[in-house]
Amino acid sequence: MVRVLLLVALAMPAYAQQEGLSVPYTMFSLPNGLTVILHEDHTTPTIGVNLWVRAGSARELPGRTGLAHLFEHLMFEGSAHVPEGKFDLLLEAAGGDNNASTTADRTNYWMDIPSNALELALFLESDRMLSLLDCMTPEKVDGQRDVVKNERRQNYENAPYGMAWPVLAEHLYPPAHPYHWPTIGSMEDLSAARYDDVVAFFDTYYRPNNASLCIAGDIDTAEAERLVRKWFTEIPAGTPIAPVTVPPVPDRGEQRLVMQDHVELPRLYMLWHSPPLFAPGDAELDLIAHILAEGDHARLVRRLVYDRQIAQDVTAFQYSQMLGSTFWIVATARLGVGLGELEREIQAELDALTAAPPTARELERARNQIDLSFLTRLERVGGMYGKADLLNAYYTWTGNPDYFEEDRARYRAVGCDDLRAIATSILRSAGRVVLSVVPQDSLGLASGSGQEVHPR
Repeated sequence: MVRVLLLVALAMPAYAQQEGLSVPYTMFSLPNGLTVILHEDHTTPTIGVNLWVRAGSARELPGRTGLAHLFEHLMFEGSAHVPEGKFDLLLEAAGGDNNASTTADRTNYWMDIPSNALELALFLESDRMLSLLDCMTPEKVDGQRDVVKNERRQNYENAPYGMAWPVLAEHLYPPAHPYHWPTIGSMEDLSAARYDDVVAFFDTYYRPNNASLCIAGDIDTAEAERLVRKWFTEIPAGTPIAPVTVPPVPDRGEQRLVMQDHVELPRLYMLWHSPPLFAPGDAELDLIAHILAEGDHARLVRRLVYDRQIAQDVTAFQYSQMLGSTFWIVATARLGVGLGELEREIQAELDALTAAPPTARELERARNQIDLSFLTRLERVGGMYGKADLLNAYYTWTGNPDYFEEDRARYRAVGCDDLRAIATSILRSAGRVVLSVVPQDSLGLASGSGQEVHPR
């Protein structure tokens, strides 16, 4: 680990090797409300252009789910001055690349381009924000609706264990909660989505005052600002958007569920409600996840995979979100092993974690793993999780694009006793959801009795 960290440190820019990490930036707002973040990095002749729209699936309503992700697809279907199919062709001809992603909390669009193609990227991004609806038709909506339906079939309905997440979300959150449904939406809602729904979603959320644009890489700050003002100033602002309202999550006690699936090996899911992103306890649970399941020396990996040899794999993670997070433990049993045995062994490790704090060595290893992952992301200016995306994320979540050092400091401030305290508070039997996914006609492999669920 020390050798790997050293190699990464040697490859890091100077600011990343300092004790206090800082990523310099310039930020300004246009009269229409668009926030712009600029960061110069001349390491390579490349630029990351990253747009965040504060419109994820949490902005949808029951009965109209999937619109945010559907719009991610529609944003590439042409605008007033960029015919359908030309967006990618123009970028690729200039040596660029692009993609997008949608979560419950936001949708982002990114382009990786050579440094001589910045104006092209800004023209393309501004044209679809200004004039996408000029070229939107019911036929385009229907076409992309079918694409999204096929994506749902591929990634959820026809994928092994794929329906576990929609089932878990439904039981973790009440129906009116914006995290109750998956980002991709339901088949029924996708079928019901009308052209007018799509137009209303764009008019409401795809406005400059509900977005932030980050440009990072081989730029001249003054020239980049000039180009942003040239291409984005005339886009009209939208109506101010109120924060998402969140109904309380009722205490349902422990929920035990069983689902039959077309799989060969049973899999156990154990989930707990946990603190939101950046709230007290969020970093502690990140560290606990690493201590439990990151690397061959992690507690659950060593116990289930190597010592007992009853699990094919095991993972744990803190799934951090703005309106509330979840802590996950997922273990796949080896052939012939029941999930009840896996749960007993996992529970033994959780009991040990609450009976005595982790060792200082375990904590330090977890910190190093997180820090290595964090610093590795700073090697790129663009793409998913590159510096442009991180600057945009920090601005959206905290109001401070340069939140890098504060983010890292959260983990350094945690002690062993803090981990024990948060494990005792959060990782309890009460309030958790336990799902057994078993092969067809193999209910006996489930962990105890539970409500059998049939995903829609």
